[in-house]
This record gives sequence, C-alpha cells and structure tokens, in this order.
Amino acid sequence: MCSKMTFSNHIFLLLSFVCAATLFSGVESKTKDNLSKGFTVTPDSSVTSFQPLLTDSNANFSLGLLRVNRTQLALVILHLPSSQQLWIARTSRLPRWSPSTHVFFNGSLVISDQHSRVLWSTNTDGDRVYLSNTSNLQINGPDSILWQSFHFPSDTLLENQNFTSNMTLNSSNGLYYMHLGYNFIGLYAKFTPHSGQDQIYYKRKAMEIKAKIVKGQGPIYASVRSDGFLGMYQNETAPIDIQSFSSYQQYNPGNRILKIESDGNLKGYYWTGSNWILDYEAVSEFCELPRSCGAYGLCHPSKGCSCLNNETDFSSGKCEAPENNSGDFCSLRNSKFKILRKSGVELPYKELMEYEKMNTLEQCERSCKESCKCWGAVYSNSSGFCYRIEYPIQTLVSVGDDSKVGYFKVRESAGKSKMAIGLVIGAVLLCGVILVFAWIGVTWRRKRRASRAYVEGDSGVVGVGPYKDLASESFGSIELSERR
Repeated sequence: MCSKMTFSNHIFLLLSFVCAATLFSGVESKTKDNLSKGFTVTPDSSVTSFQPLLTDSNANFSLGLLRVNRTQLALVILHLPSSQQLWIARTSRLPRWSPSTHVFFNGSLVISDQHSRVLWSTNTDGDRVYLSNTSNLQINGPDSILWQSFHFPSDTLLENQNFTSNMTLNSSNGLYYMHLGYNFIGLYAKFTPHSGQDQIYYKRKAMEIKAKIVKGQGPIYASVRSDGFLGMYQNETAPIDIQSFSSYQQYNPGNRILKIESDGNLKGYYWTGSNWILDYEAVSEFCELPRSCGAYGLCHPSKGCSCLNNETDFSSGKCEAPENNSGDFCSLRNSKFKILRKSGVELPYKELMEYEKMNTLEQCERSCKESCKCWGAVYSNSSGFCYRIEYPIQTLVSVGDDSKVGYFKVRESAGKSKMAIGLVIGAVLLCGVILVFAWIGVTWRRKRRASRAYVEGDSGVVGVGPYKDLASESFGSIELSERR
C-alpha cells in the first residue's frame, strides 16, 4: 500500500513539474527580451488594450501593440507599472487592429497592412530585436547596434538618453516640438503646418558657466541626468548648461523622464514607485503657452481667459470657428475678412519674434493689410516696434498698457458662408419652381382658349400646335361636307 502511494506521489509530482515547466515557458515566451528572424505576429482580437511582444529583464518596460480607438493599433514601448507610453513607431497612418496587419522581424522590424504595404520599418539587416533595461529598443547585428529607438524619440526622453541636433521631440498631437540650435534648446509651434515657418516660443540659451562651447568640437546635445537636471553638453567633461529640477541632487531610485506635452510645455517627471511626480516645467506661466486660451483668445495673468472681440463668451471654449483659423488670405475664395482692434495686448513670446520699427500705428496696420500672408500685427506706440503675425491668430496676453495695440484680421465664418450659399441656392430653386408653374399656367390657358375656339368656330383664335391646323383646315373640310 505504501509503495503504491509512493509511486502515485511520484507520478503526481512529475506531472506537476511538467505543468509548471510548461506554464513557466509560456510566461517566459511572453516576456522574453529579444526576437529572432522569422518572428511575426498579428493583433489578437481578444486583447482590449495592450498586447506585449517584448519585456526587459526587470519587467519595467514592454514593447507591444497598443489598441487605439478600438479599431487601430500602434507599436509602442510602455512603462509597465504606470502604463505610461514612452515611445511610438511613427507611421503615416495607424494600421487596423485586424488579422490583416502584421508586425514581423526579417532583419528589419516591420509593420505592414493587408496590401503588403510597409507602413514602418527600421530598414536594417540585423540578427535580433532587443529591449534593454533602460527601455531602449535595439536591432543588433553580429558586432554592433544597427538601430535603436533612443535615436528616434517620440514625445519623451528617458534618463541618460542623449538628445542631439538631428532629433526632434514631438508632442502627441503634432502641434509642438523641441529642437536644439547651435547653443540653445528651443520649443516650436506649428501654427501653419507644412509651411516650414514654425514659430519658436521658448528658448533656453546655454549659460556656459561650467564649460564653454568650442568651435570644431561638434554640436551640442541634451540629456536628463539621474541627479535631477536637464543638461546641455558638447562633450562628457562638464555641462555647458544646467536646468535644475525640483529634486535636484536628491536621490531617486525610480526613472526620470522629460516630455513635451500636448499644450506645448516641456515637463520633467520622476517615478516614485507608485506615481509620476511633476519635477520641472520649462514654461512656468500659463499665459506664456502659445495656445493657452485658443485662437483669438486673450489670456489674463492669474485670472483666466476671454475672447479678443469682447462679444463671444469664452465659456464655450472657442472664440472663433476652427475653419476660420487656417491658411492665409491669398486665394480669392479666402480673401474676405473684417478687422478687429484691441488695445492693451501683446504677444506672449514677442522677444523671440521678428519686428520692424515703424513711425505710426497706421503704418504698421497698413503693412499687414497689404500682405495676404499677414493675419495681424501688434504695435507699441512707445517703442515703435511692429510685430507682424504671419500665421493664424493664437492667444494674446492682456497687459495694463493701452499704448500696445493689436490689429487682427478675422475671416468671415465658413458656417455663415455655407448658410448664405444655401439660402441663395434655395431662392434660385424657388424662383425656378415658380417660373415652371407660371409657364404651365400660361400654356394651360392658351390650350383652353384654343379648345374653346375649336368648339365655337372662332377662326380669330390662334391655336397652339395641331389645334391651329385643325381649326383652319380639318374643321372647314367637315363643315363643307355636311352642306352637301
């Protein structure tokens, strides 16, 4: 009896070990930190949020498919404890969450759709895909790293990730980006997309206190350091500039990130183990953000927003219809506008804008009025500076100085134009219907008179169509035959 129990126990333990090994191997396959050639995957229809493909050895970061708006997907890297998105593969359009979309590795990491179109690729010939403990996704060859996500950031920089002048940090909505100049960090707004005339609204020039920029030693780069600061460097010896975070020189066991937000601000955070804590803001004042109160909005420091025209209630969230705030006035269709003037206003980033010195406000206004690319101008009577705005009007800042006057073009509402066109078309159709009925009435009356002439023998009535022939010839022939 005891030997049978022992044998049964051995069988049970063996089966348990096999099951455990099977389960463990399944978990390991889902959390492996590298992919080999031949790997391919399609979206799992049962997944509602995130389908992991790779996980780093510490289980802090994961590369996978993120479900977007239920029907689309994005290839992203997430910080697993917080589900914070750190990187995204930027495609021309988001592919569908369906079996027809494939993510595979054939030396290049590729996203393709049902028509075998390549939507995104690393364009490499590597041996494996690897996710490091710093969240850096890499394509590795036999002896080197061929491609890495740290060279193609999206909206977030990780701790100790170098940001060079060849890179841009783009906000998730595509309206703002960070870029390095020769000796500065700049934030830019795309007020007129695809124009190549983006407006800088924040500029941090290197102070060069600990080190100087040396010509011929290469461009500068920026990096978030574990000590709690954003530094600019030309080499590793010493920073040419330091922007201290609130936790500067404080020990922090978690991760630090720098992110350009959808409002255009650049913010730093650190992970406490349970939350991301705000640690740094490049733009400290709300009114200094380029779209703080929206198009044709007026920002009152520490008081909130209103509209430039004093007529629209800002509680609606919009001072002007979005369709009226794009393009320019150069086409005949968009050339009509009305003028809005406002005193006591200025641009939030005028120090970074070009200006022209003019003698009078009228001269400044005229220079804008005569240019179809100009949307407005702000003039200072005290300095004579004329700031021409050659992009759709954004937020202005309210100041207690009536000598600063704004001149703004306001395009006629597209909604009103469509309504007016609809009314015109309706009026034309109504007139057409009236004319048709009038013509039918006249025709009916003529036919009735001709018919009456036929019955009464009135040869003086001019008939219509065959009635004329019948009255003049056929009816006469019948009458003569009867007389016989």
